[in-house]
Amino acid sequence: MGEGQRHRSKMQLASVAPTATSLSKQVLQRKNFKILGEHEANGNLHKQDKVKLLRFLAPHLVAAVVALSPISIPPVSLGETLDVHKGATLFRRSCIGCHNAGGNIIQPGATLFSDDLKRNGVDTEEEIYRVTYYGKGRMPGFGENCTPRGQCTFGPRLSEDEIKLLSHFVKSQADQGWPNIQNHGD
Repeated sequence: MGEGQRHRSKMQLASVAPTATSLSKQVLQRKNFKILGEHEANGNLHKQDKVKLLRFLAPHLVAAVVALSPISIPPVSLGETLDVHKGATLFRRSCIGCHNAGGNIIQPGATLFSDDLKRNGVDTEEEIYRVTYYGKGRMPGFGENCTPRGQCTFGPRLSEDEIKLLSHFVKSQADQGWPNIQNHGD
């Protein structure tokens, strides 16, 4: 073969051979096809291919759900979320009759708003716990071992853990200005 013929055959091979970009596109298309699964003749995905598709889509779907979910907004942990929910439930069950939305229908100066709590010396979780457990003024105590008897509720008593959850809930709501508490049918 002469020099001219070799050059022409190289040119013909170069025009027939795929370029690097077209090769990478073909490889990418094959990978996508493999991920999405090959269809049977009737258009259904094989079971194995359905699993591949699910594995491919799952992380993206989970990321989208978490990003748009209210659990990604504080409270940070699931445990804290559950505690807030339990505290809200206890508040609705035991306190909302007198302290609806943080107010006080019995004694207007003894609300659960930050300013009144501070003025009345009940602006820490520990003090809120103490008043909830033993009572103060017209407010009855809800603790299991509350005394004297006349200062304590005649209704159901709360455990120490329940009062801790309740005092944490009241303090956090007071710090937030008592946003609306939704009734979830508890």
